[in-house]
Amino acid sequence: MAAQPIRSMAGLSVQRDSMREVTRSLPEETPVAIVFNGTTAAVMMATPDDLRDFAFGFALTEGFIDAPDQVEGFEIVQHPAGIEARFWISAERAAAMNARRRNMLGPVGCGLCGIDSLEQAIRPLPVLTTTGAIFARAEVATATDALRDHQPLHDQTHAVHAAGFLLPGHGIVLAREDVGRHNALDKLIGAMALSGRDAAQGAIVLTSRVSVEMVQKTVIAGCPVLIAVSAPTAHALRLALGARLTLAAFARGGGFDVYSHPERIQSGAFNAA
Repeated sequence: MAAQPIRSMAGLSVQRDSMREVTRSLPEETPVAIVFNGTTAAVMMATPDDLRDFAFGFALTEGFIDAPDQVEGFEIVQHPAGIEARFWISAERAAAMNARRRNMLGPVGCGLCGIDSLEQAIRPLPVLTTTGAIFARAEVATATDALRDHQPLHDQTHAVHAAGFLLPGHGIVLAREDVGRHNALDKLIGAMALSGRDAAQGAIVLTSRVSVEMVQKTVIAGCPVLIAVSAPTAHALRLALGARLTLAAFARGGGFDVYSHPERIQSGAFNAA
């Protein structure tokens, strides 16, 4: 039986003057092993949904592959203890992959756990040399509200993150969810790559804070704008500045802060498609 992203679980609801039995929909966490040519590169705890997108997004943003067409074969294999996402790549790619290889169990709260050197944790990022998408201020201010319409797992559980792709004039055109914020972003990036969407033409929208690895993954995907509902860390902002990434945070309630490269956010009315 395929793993399910949501489970109904029994509990007790305790209020000031009462207690009653309840059944809640809870998000599932499952160990997902990312395997290349029979060797496990990483094991992440993830929501078992959109796992092809997750595996490809993780492989791309962690530098194991540079493009989906470098994968010679792929399959999802379910085991009693978890799930394997199996890649087959060329011997040349496998050798390059070993420079970035992790042997880890990644908690959902940490996207860098298990990396075995400081140099790998703060890796050099490419510089986004093109302007890319231009957004009206109103689009950025309402981006996280628009993402809420694409969060069915959150609606059922109130316990998962989302990442969405925002196109100027078209709103959120693609979104993915996961109990881990890094996983949600990897799922989105994988879905974009597999469907041929050009990340340079839009913005990534997050329901979470912006940490170092969220900036890294966004820049490596080639997306020039990152919009988040919460704050960035100071070092995430330094990375965004160096990579020429437009970083907008606290995007909620009809406003936002912009911390880096504001030239991609301009005044003007929202031009709905």
